Amino acid sequence: MTTTTVPEFQHRTVLLDEAVDALALDGARADGVFVDGTFGRGGHSRLILSKLGAKARLIAFDKDPQAIATAGQINDPRFTIVHDSFATMRAALAAEGVDKVDGILLDLGISSPQVDDAARGFSFRNDGPLDMRMDTTRGMSAAEWLATENEQTLEKVIKEYGEERFAFQIAKAIVARRAVEPISTTRQLAGIVAGAVKTREKGKDPATRTFQAIRIFINKELEDLEVGLNHAYDSLAPGGILAIISFHSLEDRMVKRFFASKANVEQPDRRLPIRAVDLPQPELKLLSKMKPSEQEVDANPRARSAVMRVARRLPIPAEAA
Repeated sequence: MTTTTVPEFQHRTVLLDEAVDALALDGARADGVFVDGTFGRGGHSRLILSKLGAKARLIAFDKDPQAIATAGQINDPRFTIVHDSFATMRAALAAEGVDKVDGILLDLGISSPQVDDAARGFSFRNDGPLDMRMDTTRGMSAAEWLATENEQTLEKVIKEYGEERFAFQIAKAIVARRAVEPISTTRQLAGIVAGAVKTREKGKDPATRTFQAIRIFINKELEDLEVGLNHAYDSLAPGGILAIISFHSLEDRMVKRFFASKANVEQPDRRLPIRAVDLPQPELKLLSKMKPSEQEVDANPRARSAVMRVARRLPIPAEAA
């Protein structure tokens, strides 16, 4: 039997107390069923467990084998870990005999151990193999994708997922370099991008947007989020709370639009003879939007771009139901 060794890298959980507080784990809710859709290194899960009652359940998800190994160290009968994306939530919950849950937390950020471990290939700061997969047991690595993808698709991914205005130049440079030698390390890719980007944002490495774009694409992060939002909503019981922490504008825009689509329901012309109970009803109530405090950002600069949005599922009016 093989075991996964978890390297010793420090991780600071962003909005730790605020996110767990948002789930309102008090009173009767303390014995409910909750989901941590992104276990990471377990900061949120451990704090949630410390506040739950003896009858409660916490079901966590993660694609990263190292996160799964860390979760395996939690010896608590109330806790279950699923080695998969939260986009599989509905089926995974059904397999656990769960129909509806009382709260769901999604922390969409990449964990510090993933960034700091050069062997994972997420960061341009330390040289390592160009992998970037959250789940290293399946799928195509970043190096394999860069070796085979056409220039037009490279440009599209870098432009759309990285919001990079020099996407054309970067894609062209990648194709030119791979004709000479394989692009297999993070330092190689960072150097190619640096040579193609003509101006730099103050305080930001020119490779930042390209690395973000490739990571998002390789791991299907936005596709998972689109599916996962619907799974999360469908899995929430009336009164259930959904809290989502985003770290870049593409994610936050999707979360904001999804929440708005459920909370802001278009009403018919007031002159029409429609009973109040038959009018379209909002399905979510927006509770809060929060960013890390200055103190948290000072202690953990990686938290600076985080945004948490929280909403509660509303019950269906009895007569309408």
